[in-house]
Amino acid sequence: MRRTTGHCSLSDTPVVSSVAAGRLPRGAIEAGPFRLRPLRPDDAAVIHRLVNDWSVVRMLSRLPFPYPRSLTDDWIASTIAEHDRGDAWHLAVTRQDGDGETVLGCIGLRIDAPQKTATLGYWIGRPYWGTGAASTAAERVTRWALANLPIARITASAAQDNAASIAVLRKIGFREVGAGRQPFLARGGEHPVTLFEATHADMPGLATRNPSEDAAPDPSPAAAVPARRSVLVAAAALLDRDNRVLLARRPEGKPMAGLWEFPGGKIEQDETPEDALIRELREELGIEVSPACLAPFTFASHDYGTFHLLMPLFLCRRWKHTPTAREGQTLRWVHAAELADYPMPAADLPFIPLLRDLL
Repeated sequence: MRRTTGHCSLSDTPVVSSVAAGRLPRGAIEAGPFRLRPLRPDDAAVIHRLVNDWSVVRMLSRLPFPYPRSLTDDWIASTIAEHDRGDAWHLAVTRQDGDGETVLGCIGLRIDAPQKTATLGYWIGRPYWGTGAASTAAERVTRWALANLPIARITASAAQDNAASIAVLRKIGFREVGAGRQPFLARGGEHPVTLFEATHADMPGLATRNPSEDAAPDPSPAAAVPARRSVLVAAAALLDRDNRVLLARRPEGKPMAGLWEFPGGKIEQDETPEDALIRELREELGIEVSPACLAPFTFASHDYGTFHLLMPLFLCRRWKHTPTAREGQTLRWVHAAELADYPMPAADLPFIPLLRDLL
């Protein structure tokens, strides 16, 4: 690691070690009492038994009825190839029952990378209706995808006579965006469908609070009185030798999960913006920054509705140690011309043209 001389004597040769972005997982995902895992060839018998049911298959647009067992085997085999290409992600919805596992249905995402969109689909076998499996699995997959995949939205559709599926999508935060018609093979023709969409802003808890403010709510009586407050946050545009900017993607479970931001955080009481930023960069990235290396650049003033955010942005080209993701975030170095390709919180967006002009 190269050292510089002079007053600001910190490293300016960062190499980021971070979680790979935009990859579909190969393992299982826990979803409350359910488990979502990749399909296996030995699932074919139970999958065929559950889906080859008129009450189930009539609501699925692409499946014929009766549904041949051979198609089940071929479809499960195809899910592996689709996963490897990054085209789709299909999972069995399962539940632990004693020492064994029960397959309840399937859920999947089909990815359209150029459009930064994924399409959600799912079904649950009739014996397991009413267990909460559909809503739990759909919400878990949606949250995971928005937090981890390079997508800006997830779409879904449901036959207009499929009240249960429509209720699931509404419950987990999807927004109705229109109506259309789709062919349903089992029914032998086209039928009306309701179209849905979810973005980071639509999912409950993903984009309702300041991305840098994760503290527990104030339990005092005064906190129960609705009042808009001002929140002070400091952020840094860390610049490497190639004038690339470091962005951090907020991990699943955090407010605004899946959005990219400039590293930083809330300014605590009795802290200066520089003090807060030095502390946050140490905690989030494990780097040490001298106050002399923070150059005030611009600021953002944004109304989030329940609070008003004021955020100064500092430029920083020198620091000590290698930026490393310490809070589950994904890190990526981005050229200024590409910043607009990364979905960001509304308060960060005004920084993009200013950095593009500077760099």
